[in-house]
Amino acid sequence: MLSPQAKHLPGEPVPKPGDTPRKELRRSASQDGMVVRGRLLLASAASLLGLTVVVLGLGAWLLRPTWADFVSLGLFLLASGGITLAVGWLATPVGPLAPFRTLRSKLLLLIALIAGLGLVNIGFTSYLMFISPHDLALLSILLLFSFGVSVSLAFFLSLPFNATIRTIVDAVNRMRAGHLDTRITVTTHDEFEAVAAAFNGMAEELEAAFGHQQELEQARHQLIAAVSHDLRNPLASMRAMVESINDGVVTDPETTRRYLVRLQKDVEYLSHLIDDLFELSQINAGLIGLQLDRASLQDLVSDTLESVSAQAAQAGMTVSGCVADDLPPIPMDARRVQRVLLNLVQNALRHTPANGTIHIEVADLGPELQVVVADSGEGIAAEDLPHIFDQFYRGDAARSRDESGGGLGLSIAEGIVAAHGGRIWAESTLGHGSRFFFTLPKQGAMTGSTPS
Repeated sequence: MLSPQAKHLPGEPVPKPGDTPRKELRRSASQDGMVVRGRLLLASAASLLGLTVVVLGLGAWLLRPTWADFVSLGLFLLASGGITLAVGWLATPVGPLAPFRTLRSKLLLLIALIAGLGLVNIGFTSYLMFISPHDLALLSILLLFSFGVSVSLAFFLSLPFNATIRTIVDAVNRMRAGHLDTRITVTTHDEFEAVAAAFNGMAEELEAAFGHQQELEQARHQLIAAVSHDLRNPLASMRAMVESINDGVVTDPETTRRYLVRLQKDVEYLSHLIDDLFELSQINAGLIGLQLDRASLQDLVSDTLESVSAQAAQAGMTVSGCVADDLPPIPMDARRVQRVLLNLVQNALRHTPANGTIHIEVADLGPELQVVVADSGEGIAAEDLPHIFDQFYRGDAARSRDESGGGLGLSIAEGIVAAHGGRIWAESTLGHGSRFFFTLPKQGAMTGSTPS
């Protein structure tokens, strides 16, 4: 069998070791460009022949020339048109005439060719009309004047084009150098203005994307630092307690039992933290898969109240809920929405003092249902409120995380609600409790979902 390097058809060139896919693509693009150029050249030649036939036909019908004049006219049209096309094609970017590689030079050449072709055609026609040498000289001077005016006008009209192109090129070079705030101001009311508008739109998107990337990079560093901090403390505590028991420093049963209880809590804390990090990584990567089915929020609220009632009673708090009986079931991942409710209620339990109240209420807003978790706790400072859904955000000391959570509950709740197509936000005044809201659409608008 042939090796992958040896597989090639007879007659085909053997690929060289230095050939790369990029070179192959560049060579293929060049070949495609030559094919397109050849087709355009054939099309322009065909247009010249067709136009010559039409002009000769009109001339034969209107002028009734002799056969010799008819042939001379045809040869002249083919010669002048062919020379004009040849010069125009030679001035294209892949042609040999390097001075005509800019748009301005091409415009000047185009005007000169058009004016020159008109001069030659008029001069030849005048010759065929057998006008006097004096009249022919006067006509030549007038045609030369017209040629100069045309070329001069083209020269001065091309100056704004040249300046606009330089402006666009300079802006592109600044963007390439990393100045993403570069913008172009062009008021030419033509295609250049459309190019400038497209460039500005691209620059705004790139600047926003780069800013978002920097935010993500900063969030990643903060996440790593926060995770390291949250893992280091319990691990250090666990290591100290295990070494104390293992080395015989702690021998009495009461202290040993207390250490074991503390070890169990730390293990549970680390387990919850790892679960939260895994859940959050799926949300950030857009890989959260929702198992959608129609479910009732009334049942979820009831299950949530039941699961936290013992913890609330132990802390001396009152938890309650109010859900209308006529609320329709909506498509949702019941397990994940239950997680949102538990995260919000657990957050309220951690920041509500004894004898406080926590109340859950569900309202019908038409196209969506709104859930409110209100507490009579310590509230949130105004400067902290916009950041409470950030990962591992630390507000004031009163709202810092305790051992019962990893500080990711609100971030996970936000990601789950967003995956359902809903919204989540909070309202609070320091010292007067907090109210957390989230909405769920009654149908559709889910992302990353899998209907069951």
